[in-house]
Parts: sequence; C-alpha cells; structure tokens
Amino acid sequence: MVPFFAWALLHDGGDNATWRWVAFALFAVAMITDKIDGDLARKHNLITDFGKIADPIADKAVTGMAFIGLSIVGDVWWWVTALVLLREWSVTLLRLSVAKDVVIAAAQSGKVKTALQALALAGLLWPLPHGEAHGGAFDFWPGPTGEWLFYLSQVLLAGAVAMTLWSGYEFYREWWRQRRLAAHA
Repeated sequence: MVPFFAWALLHDGGDNATWRWVAFALFAVAMITDKIDGDLARKHNLITDFGKIADPIADKAVTGMAFIGLSIVGDVWWWVTALVLLREWSVTLLRLSVAKDVVIAAAQSGKVKTALQALALAGLLWPLPHGEAHGGAFDFWPGPTGEWLFYLSQVLLAGAVAMTLWSGYEFYREWWRQRRLAAHA
C-alpha cells in the first residue's frame, strides 16, 4: 500500500485536495489494519518473533513515507523527518542485529509514539488551509477551522517527536542492558 499512498500524496505536488484525501484514506487504512492485526495477535496469543520484528518495520514504512512525502510538499520540516527517520532506522537495525539472540519488543512509549505519529500525520495529510504553502488549493475547511486543525496536527507532531526521542532512549537503554546480560552469560 505504501507506493500507492506515496503516489496519491505527491500527485500534483501535494496540491490536489482529492488526492490528499485519497492519501489520507490509504494511510488511515494502513494504520487501522495494523492496529487490528496487533490486537488480534495479542487476543489469540499469536505473537511471534517474526511479528515483533515485521510489525514495526511495516509501521516505519508507512509513517516514513508520510514524513518524507509531507516534507517534499512542504508541510513538515525536513529536520523533523530526518530526526524521526534516523531514530526509526537505527532502532530497526539494532533490533535486527540482536534478533537471533533476543527479541526486544516495543515498549509502551514506542506505542504512544506510534499513535501520536499516526494522529499527527493523518491530520497533516488532510487538505487543510495553512499559510501560503499550497496557494489556497485547499478549501475543504476554509478559514479558522482549517487553520486550527492544521496547527493542532503540528502540536501532535511536536508530541510525536518528543516521544520518538524518549522511546529511542528507552530502546537503547534496553539494548545495552541486553548486551551486558549476553556478555555475562
């Protein structure tokens, strides 16, 4: 779904309201089905080592494309995208590097981070008016309501960035702990 999402988001440089709604719908379906999949796996005790690794990679593919695409169209600063992707990719690589010895499951802070990212990115995918970024191309929620929703999404994004850094710290701390335990075993 990620390539279709990317194409919809970047269609007409991100200035086509219809395609932004399509991108939002694809993003929402990807995130909702990911949540349902995780809930079903936990409910029926179908949690596997593969799922503990594959699920975060799938999350990172769709959210990573959203960050990159929204930076390309000018709705998210590139430094935010770079910071988030650096954390996401480094955690994924470290998770894979120790996968044969130990599986480090996502902590609660990582789940909060994912939820905040999903909400912020979903809001930023909507064709909301904000400044001159899209030259008035978006008029679905004209005026103060659209501006308010856009800036609410930016506040959620700030929270997501903070949780991205915190959950990254927690992951590295656990990774170092696991390495020390493995060295003494």
